[in-house]
Amino acid sequence: MQCTRPRTMAILAVSLFAASASAQTFPGKPIRIVVPYPPGGSGTIIARILGDRLTQAWGQQILVDSRPGASGMIGAELVAKSAPDGYTLLAGYTSEVAINVSLFKKMAYDPLKDFVPIALTGIVPMVLLVHPSVPVKSVKELIGLAQRSPGGMTYASAGAGSPAHLAHELLNRSGKVAMVHVPYKGAAPALVDLLGGHVFTYFSGMPPAMPHVRAGKLRGLAVSTAQRSQAAPEIPAVAESISGFDVPTWFSLLAPAGTPRDIVLKLNAEAVKSLNDPAVKPKLAALGAETSSMGADEFAAFLGREVEKYARIVKESGARVE
Repeated sequence: MQCTRPRTMAILAVSLFAASASAQTFPGKPIRIVVPYPPGGSGTIIARILGDRLTQAWGQQILVDSRPGASGMIGAELVAKSAPDGYTLLAGYTSEVAINVSLFKKMAYDPLKDFVPIALTGIVPMVLLVHPSVPVKSVKELIGLAQRSPGGMTYASAGAGSPAHLAHELLNRSGKVAMVHVPYKGAAPALVDLLGGHVFTYFSGMPPAMPHVRAGKLRGLAVSTAQRSQAAPEIPAVAESISGFDVPTWFSLLAPAGTPRDIVLKLNAEAVKSLNDPAVKPKLAALGAETSSMGADEFAAFLGREVEKYARIVKESGARVE
């Protein structure tokens, strides 16, 4: 028994030294960032912008790997089951990280247990859009029209359980209206049908929406974040009409659970520095993305709140996936 304590202390000291040394030499090889959606979307663009900056900072190639499917869950599962060494990361999006756990009875990973949060890489508001033929110019007018037309107004989404779907369900509940959900297989066809006047309204991501708003083809009533967006400050926030309304889409960086703390902190520090670089920020702003300086622990707390928020919206709205 007398020999056990010194031996345990020695093992602990060696382990701590190894962890510290691994963080000091990290990264010693290329890093892969898995994007769980098809190429071309905002998540891929943000990951590439961040990856290019990290490559410059560290002299190691950052590889962006698109692994789409199952509402982001195929790519997320791949990362969750990867080695926890900081060399395989997830470019996490709202759906597979915060929403799906409340929609799917069975998932191959737990977003709060199987990942360690690194950084919030971008907050992108959605824009509540209507076709110009709809005679409303504000959230209050939209709700008023829906109250006078119970069950007669439709809203589009990029699919059941998507942020757009849940944002509109929260709008329905908050305004005590019953606009009817029309799910599409992706954001592009939803926007096309709104442009054609086949649905009344749609919460769209800012990048594809704003060119149509500025061309007068669609009307932007409000953004889904708690405050107005710096990318379109002329458009009010839904929260200016409905207190507490805050349903942004966001992008993040996560690692498999068990990734050494020193590596997580190093990744967070460099990611935050890169995202707020004067040469990088304008590129993100062009996407409507607002950057964050959250530490890893702050982002973990944010993620926990987002999971709770969407669980509440799913439960109260009865939203489900087929």
